[in-house]
Amino acid sequence: MSLLLDGSFGARFAGEMVAHRQGFFASNISLRADPNDADFVATVAREHAIGVTSGQKFLLAAWRGVPVTAFAASLLDTSTAIFTVESSGLRRPADLVGKRLGYRKGSEGEVVFDAMMAQLGLPRSRITKIPDRDTFEALRAGEVDAIIAAVGQEPRPSEPGYVRLNVISPQEYAIHVPGLVYFGSNDLVRDRPSVIAHVLQGVIKGWRFTYDDYARSASLIVGFDPARFDLERVKFELQQQRALVLPTGARIADYDESRWRTLRDILIFSKLGSEEVPLSQAVDYRFLRDAYRRSPDLEAPGAWTGEN
Repeated sequence: MSLLLDGSFGARFAGEMVAHRQGFFASNISLRADPNDADFVATVAREHAIGVTSGQKFLLAAWRGVPVTAFAASLLDTSTAIFTVESSGLRRPADLVGKRLGYRKGSEGEVVFDAMMAQLGLPRSRITKIPDRDTFEALRAGEVDAIIAAVGQEPRPSEPGYVRLNVISPQEYAIHVPGLVYFGSNDLVRDRPSVIAHVLQGVIKGWRFTYDDYARSASLIVGFDPARFDLERVKFELQQQRALVLPTGARIADYDESRWRTLRDILIFSKLGSEEVPLSQAVDYRFLRDAYRRSPDLEAPGAWTGEN
């Protein structure tokens, strides 16, 4: 049985990587990163596997008829944010009107940004979007005034090219959509629910372990590719994304229907798809309910105090 990651090994897949290294999965569960699969969701369905991808990519594939079901989340909210240089004074969505925005066309970030601006009644037509200038280098060089990027990708204070940044978070403006979600092929969910339950418990334990000890979990992640990973960089990324893994008052891997409804409405608003498959058929909440009901210790808050 394979657990497939839509991207390269890294901090955003820390829960899965740590669970794999710590033996929280059965020995027959393999972990594989697929950073270049353009049809990732369909690959997971074809291999009768479990996958991790963005909520947007999952839902669009389900609407196209790919037979998959989501059962939990790793990043409960999108990691998308809008970054500006602190000295620019651009701190709110309204400040971006009349400015240049670096972005990646068709990305989750673009969709979330457009929805945020529309919800706030701000004129998107007065923002100059510049494709493929969504890097911190482009922002620092003044090629754009703001960029859409993922939380945790910004430079650390000790890294070359660091500048103080402002962060505009869609969550602060009531845009809540699932970030990274766990899903399986429909036949796997239907015929082997015990496998889904086992993997879910493993990733919850993996994320708990990750945030119980940043240093130890970061070392485990670096062990996947010591030549590529930097220990301090991994720790930084873990810290930056912590609020997405465990927002205040939430449980690891949990999500609610409102996030999915918001994502559905955003995708329809963006004309990226129509609801061919109702959310009730694409998203299953029973595995989350059962995991926490059968194992109350999974809710133990010890690792998640504000002091970590």
